[in-house]
Amino acid sequence: MPETYPVHGAGLGLRRAFIGSLADSEVLLSGIDFMEVAPENWIDVGGRFGRRFREVAERVPVVCHGLSLNLGGPAPLDEAFLHKVRQFLDTHGIRCYSEHLSYCADDGHLYDLMPIPFTEEAVRYTAGRIRRVQEIIGRRLAIENVSYYAAPGQEMTETQFINSVLAEADCDLLLDINNIYVNSINHRYDAETWLKSLPAERIAYAHVAGHYVEAEDLRVDTHGSNVIDPVWRLLGVAYRHFGVFPTLLERDFNIPPLPELLAEVNRIHQVQSAQKDHSDEPVIRQGQA
Repeated sequence: MPETYPVHGAGLGLRRAFIGSLADSEVLLSGIDFMEVAPENWIDVGGRFGRRFREVAERVPVVCHGLSLNLGGPAPLDEAFLHKVRQFLDTHGIRCYSEHLSYCADDGHLYDLMPIPFTEEAVRYTAGRIRRVQEIIGRRLAIENVSYYAAPGQEMTETQFINSVLAEADCDLLLDINNIYVNSINHRYDAETWLKSLPAERIAYAHVAGHYVEAEDLRVDTHGSNVIDPVWRLLGVAYRHFGVFPTLLERDFNIPPLPELLAEVNRIHQVQSAQKDHSDEPVIRQGQA
């Protein structure tokens, strides 16, 4: 059966802090199966960083994870930006484009990911915007389950909302394991039960990351520390339930030396290898039957 995911194995978010080291070393790239960038940070970038990015993209599969589409927001979609995204995806052979299931702007950028109300109206509105995004970029979009700290105007559960958007928009899912864990603490639900309510056939790839412990009952999603053991265990549960899917390490702040990041990428490989016997049959994703 052919490969059903856009990438495979274990990946790492590409950051300018270490792009030079990656571009210079085949050894460092040998443990990384794919990399992820925010298109907002790389579109129209030239000079030394532009050359470095092209060198990496020629040697390792790349996926894009957006920051500013504002899928659930009231402001019109930035269609001019989406056309630039499409050109970037085509130019560099990007394997997948994902965005947050949230809103982040109105008259101006809010510089945070705000929760979309879990309502039927919001499902229809957001799904319509996702369909328009997919029309412009000429490919499927994957939406990420986000961390959130309040649920204003809630009329359905979070998983009902996510599943409804996925079905109505006919898009894919970027499964963030850390966000599930963070939300399970902050909103007092069982992370494994929540995880298993999602559709396996929609998963494109996944994220793992670290977070900050603000209080015993409050976690803040920062991507600024190492992945903790409960998140690794939840990743293993996900592999056992859904089969092994590609998974990427996110690290945005307090970035350690590259060997430390590669050690966490290697741990993804280890968790995947431990579950290999449970995922001999790849999951057929939407649109690939």
